[in-house]
Amino acid sequence: MDTANKAMAEQTANPTPTPTQQAVNPSPTQQVLKPEVTTKLINPVSLQQLIKRDRGMMTLSDDNMMLKQIHETHAPDGREFNVRPLFRLVEDILNRATLTVDPLTSAAQTLETTDDRTNQASFIALLEALSFTIDRISHEIAYRSSSGSDAHATTLSIFNLVSSYSWDAKLVLTLSAFAVNYGEFWLLAQIYPTNQLAKSMATLKQLPVIMEHSGPLKPRFNALNNLIKAMMDNTRCIVEFKELPPKYISQDLPALAKAMTHIPTAVYWTIRSVLACATQISTLTSMGHEHWISATSEAWELSTLAHKINSIQDLLKKQLALCYQYIEERIEAETYQKILSLIESIHIDNMMILRTLICPKDDVLPLLEGSTKTRVNIDVLRRKNVLLLISGLPISQDELSILEQIYNESRVNRTRRESQYEVVWVPVVDRSVVWTDAMQNRFESLQATMPWYSVYTPKLINKAVIRFIKEVWHFRNKPILVVLDPQGKVVSNNAIHMMWIWGSPAFPFTSSREEALWKAETWRLELLVDGLDPTILNWVKEGKFIYLYGGIDMEWIRKFTTTAKTVASAARIPLEMVYVGKSNKREQVRKCTNTITVEKLSYCWQDLAMVWFFWTRLESMMFSKIQLGITVDVDPLLREIEKLLSYDKEGGWAILSNGSFLFVNGHSSTVLSTFTQYNAWKDDVPPKGFDIACMDFHSKLHSNSLPCCRFEFPSEVGRIPENMKCPECLQIMEKYITFGCCHDESAIKALF
Repeated sequence: MDTANKAMAEQTANPTPTPTQQAVNPSPTQQVLKPEVTTKLINPVSLQQLIKRDRGMMTLSDDNMMLKQIHETHAPDGREFNVRPLFRLVEDILNRATLTVDPLTSAAQTLETTDDRTNQASFIALLEALSFTIDRISHEIAYRSSSGSDAHATTLSIFNLVSSYSWDAKLVLTLSAFAVNYGEFWLLAQIYPTNQLAKSMATLKQLPVIMEHSGPLKPRFNALNNLIKAMMDNTRCIVEFKELPPKYISQDLPALAKAMTHIPTAVYWTIRSVLACATQISTLTSMGHEHWISATSEAWELSTLAHKINSIQDLLKKQLALCYQYIEERIEAETYQKILSLIESIHIDNMMILRTLICPKDDVLPLLEGSTKTRVNIDVLRRKNVLLLISGLPISQDELSILEQIYNESRVNRTRRESQYEVVWVPVVDRSVVWTDAMQNRFESLQATMPWYSVYTPKLINKAVIRFIKEVWHFRNKPILVVLDPQGKVVSNNAIHMMWIWGSPAFPFTSSREEALWKAETWRLELLVDGLDPTILNWVKEGKFIYLYGGIDMEWIRKFTTTAKTVASAARIPLEMVYVGKSNKREQVRKCTNTITVEKLSYCWQDLAMVWFFWTRLESMMFSKIQLGITVDVDPLLREIEKLLSYDKEGGWAILSNGSFLFVNGHSSTVLSTFTQYNAWKDDVPPKGFDIACMDFHSKLHSNSLPCCRFEFPSEVGRIPENMKCPECLQIMEKYITFGCCHDESAIKALF
């Protein structure tokens, strides 16, 4: 045994002879060693003694001296190799070797099978090139750990053996050498009960006795395992620094520069810890379990080393996180510029644009088909008109139900021109917010209700894409509908307003199509209720007078409906009235609807989704006109739309029509006064007609008491006009910032 140990020492000094030659042909010096000298060489010194000796040395040489000594050994020759495959193999060995020390559970405890790439030709060639170095380090560790050598001096000797390698390679090579011996020890421990050869070898190492006393040894093994875990974590961190892409990060970045100054120290203490672990195993096999159990302070020394490595690792991890953040920002900026360039370029189809926006990876099925709920490739959208429905998770059920109705109607006859489009839901979520189970459940429930395509998971959407959607397409939280033609050209940054107003007949949803549709429109009742209620459209065909009214003041509603009926009876006109609620305060609208129904004051919509859609279409009309650059001073239709929206914010209102003809659009105060003062204008009814006489009188009242106008734009709508002209007096309106809460709105927003 003394001859073998001396051979190891000579081998490290002269690497030319093979280990086998040294063992078979011992030198004369080895042969004349005295027994007492041999005993001294192979009798291990405890870890505590090693550290005590080293403490004296560390007192004499401070950290700067230690770093100087380390750097003096560092002489890389420019040859580098990818340490990741080798480190992955070392991880597998050490993870399986540190499963447990309980022989009753070790057989049952297993790890997942790792991806076996160790048989790849390139990796085998790498091992062949590195095997000699790993073997030298392994013998150095074995010899030094059993001979009582100074830990600091031994660490430096290993640094000398790996002087030509980079810092990460020094560490991985040393861990590889340690894994050879440590893995062999635990391999025997795990298989000796069922393998006779392993049993004989294990007996030589006293493993059966050690395993019999595994209970008392458990705290020591736990400390050893914790230190090995710290070593592996520290190495993994250093390897990640080496793998940072130089394309996106340079050495002068403060976070990386700071880390590089600490990596030599981290490598030093990790190699020191390797020696400490090797000394523990050597002590156990040569001095017996009794010594291990009695030397309780050595477990504390292992914990001290683990604490030191973890402290260094914490610092490195903080810098690594900063480096990753910087790289992510660089990549995001690069991707963002790429998207801008792609959007402006001409393409033969829409595939490049869609892959960039949704998922650039070819090996991923990024879409979920709406009807079958199966994952499909993005190729299903090739050369099709694609409508990207972009929203957050708080999209309302009202929006989804109306969109679904429009979508399903377009699918009835797929040969029609206006049916030649596909919808894809693109969910946009804040990546800075932790993705919770509640968010996942919300996403899945929304996805399950959609009959169109949807992105399989929000995680596929790149952060640069989200930035583009927000900055270029002005998405906030309200849904938008971006339209791409078959070549991937953006023909509308937001066609959601066209969809709400006209539905599929707005196809192909271009700005020119939008302008053409508006040119065909006039201020008439069908524009306000189209697609909402066939009953009202039948009344229009019958030539009835139809009053739409709204608000939540039940006292005014009672007075208005009662007086309107009285005047209609006196004027002998066929009258129908419809309560259409208010743009917000949903619960109060519900209460008013119930009261109106019970008291039989008028016709009203029981489905509040219809009330929501009525006001959403009105708002979309305003936004559509604004998007086209139209203002109230040149567009009478926009002026009437904005008046109605403003009246909704200021209380009650009413629109009076004779069939399609809208003759009064007024605030609650002036409309009610017009009816209560019927005697003042009833004589004008026979010559002018009821509608014109009522309109003329209302105009006089209105001109004498112009109500204030007010518009509210939620911050989530995207583009907000810089200024607006009042639809009443055409002056530039004042701008305010308001905060509001209607108490009865959906609480789902609070989750995100």
